[in-house]
Amino acid sequence: MTKIISFSSDVSTIELPKKFDYPYNYSPHTLAQIAAKELQEYLTNQTDFSHNFGIKNPVDNNSLGKMFGVLVVQDQNGTLGYLAAFSGKLAESTQHKHFVPPVFDVLDKNEFYLTTEERLNELTHKIESLESSAGFIETKKAYQKTQQLHEKLLAEEQSKIKQRRKLRKKLGQQNNQLNINEEFYLREYEVYLNDKIATSKKAYQVKQHQIEELKQQRINLSAWAQQEIFKKYVFLNYQGETKNLLDIFTDSTQNIPAGAGDCCAPKLLQYAYKHQLKPICMAEFWWGKPLKTSIRKHQNYYPACTGKCKPILTHMLQGVTVEENPSVALLKEEKEITIIHEDSDLLVINKPHELLSVAGKEIKDSVFSRIQKLYPKATGPLVVHRLDMSTSGILLVAKNEETYKALQAQFVHKTIQKRYVALLDGILKEDKGKIELPLRVDLNDRPKQLVCYEHGKKALTQWETIETVDNKTKVYFYPITGRTHQLRVHAAHNLGLNTPIIGDDLYGNKADRLYLHAEKITFVHPTSKKQVSFTSPAPF
Repeated sequence: MTKIISFSSDVSTIELPKKFDYPYNYSPHTLAQIAAKELQEYLTNQTDFSHNFGIKNPVDNNSLGKMFGVLVVQDQNGTLGYLAAFSGKLAESTQHKHFVPPVFDVLDKNEFYLTTEERLNELTHKIESLESSAGFIETKKAYQKTQQLHEKLLAEEQSKIKQRRKLRKKLGQQNNQLNINEEFYLREYEVYLNDKIATSKKAYQVKQHQIEELKQQRINLSAWAQQEIFKKYVFLNYQGETKNLLDIFTDSTQNIPAGAGDCCAPKLLQYAYKHQLKPICMAEFWWGKPLKTSIRKHQNYYPACTGKCKPILTHMLQGVTVEENPSVALLKEEKEITIIHEDSDLLVINKPHELLSVAGKEIKDSVFSRIQKLYPKATGPLVVHRLDMSTSGILLVAKNEETYKALQAQFVHKTIQKRYVALLDGILKEDKGKIELPLRVDLNDRPKQLVCYEHGKKALTQWETIETVDNKTKVYFYPITGRTHQLRVHAAHNLGLNTPIIGDDLYGNKADRLYLHAEKITFVHPTSKKQVSFTSPAPF
């Protein structure tokens, strides 16, 4: 049965895009948005499956949101339609009639995985049964109790001999032969104790060895199954070439992530290539309650992830004309740096948005490279701190190493005061407050950050409202810590302000720019030792 879905809307007058979307940073084409809206209507009204997305009750712990995707395609007759997919499993199944199938179905009864999983479960059950059996527990306790007693007895004899030797030394009665006899006695005593424990030790070791053998069998079987799964995930590209996960990640610096190949984009492209369909454009959106970690909001569009998907899509899009990364295009534009203050030791500059603080992999133009050209004799590391590429505002530059170290020390000790201005996409319930959400990098989607109470670093932001106009709120942000993307995540996350900064293409929606500006900085000048403040009014 074909998985091509015909548009219910009239799309005959819409011009097709000339190039396919750059998957990791794009705004969905009109066609993809229409397809996404039609899929959302289906999800709202469908009776094909039952899944608790948490839309009506977001606090329900049993609910789970899900990423969905659409791929607009053209068949060999030039007819447009679209394909639909979901990430991972949906309603405990990998296949549903409205959606394309997985690249490899681990739940297929004709495949090896289900029988392997049964064998793994059997091994786990045997291990748990042996470890919890009365016989093993009693044998282990008896051996450990006797062993501890014998270790105590041996330690006591060693202590007595040490005390006697100390006393002989104090009285000047050193006796080498006696020392040798005592060493011989200790060895004999240890052998005697070991002989007494030998029976219980052997009984314990026999049972423990049986458990360890089963555990090793489980490890080996699990490792084999994982490698076989990687081999089964075979991806096509537009040119008809195939690669499996092992091939794709051979040159990657990362291990193959869990769930690689089960995201929407690989599923959609795989089906298109298998059925000679031409990919036109795509869109992925979140459906359901927000996540507690990464930022996912109901009905919002999101690009493909860089960790799991980028290596796969790099292969799958071979032969497809793909748009240039829009961020790279923006970085190529010449932007002027304004000097707010200059003296013999430092500069206070206004960095324009979409300019790197330091050079990146693809783009070398940055604040650092510009300052280096302007001040070739400067000896300091120059850029004292950083602003996100998309953030504009005040940046400190040191002309010598002493100034750099002095300013860095103020940042480390959190004595430098910074104030940002941001325009948020919505109205806030409170007028001021603080946000404390620990952050760490999203390993599967760098450079994005996520909230993590287990491994995240402390991140604290204070804020206050300036004004609210046209359903948008302008706020001051006072970052107490300086984590990557801190203000952007604290604004957008549902446990923070739940209101993204306008133009935040990572955690919200694109606009003409990111409406975040480092407006004011206060610090102690390293030379004059006086507190100074500099302001660069927000351009919005």
